[in-house]
Amino acid sequence: MPSPSPSPDPVPSILPGSSVTVRDPCSIYRGYTGIVQRISDCRAAVLFEGGNWDKLVTLELSQLRLP
Repeated sequence: MPSPSPSPDPVPSILPGSSVTVRDPCSIYRGYTGIVQRISDCRAAVLFEGGNWDKLVTLELSQLRLP
């Protein structure tokens, strides 16, 4: 009996345009919420906007969570 084929990887839940919050306890951006601009190589470019400043930061996907 052939073994079952491996299931395909699930679709990542964090996609460009998603709102995410930084959950890494060592990051200075911990608790900040931003918008994902692009994803590449398990990293996301997240745009943080606040009052009179905007900041684009690259973070590992493992450091982010959906709010």
